[in-house]
Amino acid sequence: MELNGLDDVLTIFSYKGGQMTKTELIEKISKDAGIPKATAKVAFESTLDGIKKGLKKRNSKVTLVGFGTFKNVYRKTRMGRNPQTGESIKIKGRNAITFKPSKTLP
Repeated sequence: MELNGLDDVLTIFSYKGGQMTKTELIEKISKDAGIPKATAKVAFESTLDGIKKGLKKRNSKVTLVGFGTFKNVYRKTRMGRNPQTGESIKIKGRNAITFKPSKTLP
C-alpha cells in the first residue's frame, strides 16, 4: 500500500472514530492496493512479525519513518502499595514496549 502523505495515514486512523480492528485494516489495505484480502493479510502479518522480532531484545527499537518508534524498555523493580490493604509490595522488573509517534502525526 502506498501512502501519499500524511492525509492517507490520517485516513487510516480516523476510520470509525479513531478505532480500527485488524480485520478492518486488512480490508482497507486490500482495497487500496487492489490485492486480495489473503495477500493483504499475509503482508500485514509479515509486517507485525518484523516489528515483534525487532523488539525481542532489551533496549531495541523499530522506527517507521513518518509514523513513529516502538521501543523495548526495561522497567526496574520497584516498591508499590496494595490499594486495599495499604501494605507495601515489591513489583518485579519487566520489559515493556513503548510507542512514540512521529512529529508528523497529530
